[in-house]
Amino acid sequence: MSTSRIFTVLALAVLIAFPLLAPLYGMEFYISFVRRIFIYALAASALNLVLGYGGLVALGHAAFFGAGAYTVGILATEGVDSGLIAWPAAMLVSGLLAFLTGAVSLRTRGVYFIMITLAFAQMIYYLFISLRQYGGEDGMNLYNASQLPGLDLSNDLVFYYLVLAILVLALFLFQRLINARFGQALMGTRENESRMQSLGYPVYRIRLTAYTISGAVMGLAGALLANHNLFVSPSLMNWTQSADLIIMVLVGGIGLLYGGALGAFVMLVLEEILRNWTEYWHMPLGILLLVVVFFAPKGLAGLVRIRSAVDPAKTAGLAKEQP
Repeated sequence: MSTSRIFTVLALAVLIAFPLLAPLYGMEFYISFVRRIFIYALAASALNLVLGYGGLVALGHAAFFGAGAYTVGILATEGVDSGLIAWPAAMLVSGLLAFLTGAVSLRTRGVYFIMITLAFAQMIYYLFISLRQYGGEDGMNLYNASQLPGLDLSNDLVFYYLVLAILVLALFLFQRLINARFGQALMGTRENESRMQSLGYPVYRIRLTAYTISGAVMGLAGALLANHNLFVSPSLMNWTQSADLIIMVLVGGIGLLYGGALGAFVMLVLEEILRNWTEYWHMPLGILLLVVVFFAPKGLAGLVRIRSAVDPAKTAGLAKEQP
C-alpha cells in the first residue's frame, strides 16, 4: 500500500472516530469546528481544480460560495426546506454563475483574469448587500436546517458524518476527473496553452468546463455552510474570502489532490490556536505562512509527499499526443 493511501485510511479512521471520542474528553465543541473545516476543505479543493490543475488564479470564487449559501437561505424564506431541492439548486445557481462569468473571464489572461474575476465577485457582493428583503449587509438567519429524508441535520453527529461523506465523495470524484483524459488535458493547458491549441485541443472549453464544475462544488460548500451556521451574509462573497481560500490551497499544496483539504485544516486550526493565544494572532500566522512558502514551496502535501495518483509522465506525454 502506498504512503498516500496509508495516510488517507488513517486520516479517515481518525475523522470517523473523532465525534465518538470527543465527548469523553469534553471536546464536544470541536465536533462543530471540525465540520466547518470539512466545508472549507470542500471549497478549497474545488478552487484547487482551477488554480492548481488549471493554472488559473481566480480571485472571485467566494461569489459562488456565497451564492450557494444564499440560494439555501432564500429558498428557506420561501418555505422550501428540502435539501433535495435546495442543495442541487445551490449547485445549479453557482455553476451557472461560474459559467457566465467564466465565459467572459477566460477570454483574458494573467493579471487581467485575476482582476476580472475579482470584479465580478465584488459586483455580486454589492448586489447582495443591496437586497434589503434578504437582510442586506446584516445577512439573514435560517430558522431551520435543510430537511433530508431519514436524516436529522439538527443533530450534530448526523450532520458531521454527512459533510464528511460529501467531502470524501468529492475528493474521489476529483481524483477520477483529474486522472481522466479531461484532467490530463486541463493540466496540459496549464503547462503549455499554445501547444495544446496547436494540437487541436479546445482550451477555452476545457477551462470553462473546469471553472463551471469548480463553481458548482463551491455552491454545494456554501449550502453546507449555510446549514452549519444557520446564517448567511454578504461577507461570504467578499474578496477576502477568496484570498483565504487561495492561501489554503497554497499552504496545503497547489495541484495536489489533498492540498485544499490539508490547507483548510492547517489554516483553520492555526487560526483557532493563535486566536486563543493572542489577540495579535495575524502576525504569528503570517510568519508561519512565510515559513511554509520558503521551506515547502509545493505546500505541506508536497512536503510529506501526499500526492494524487496522477502520473506526471501522462501530462507531459499528452502535449506530444495527437488528438
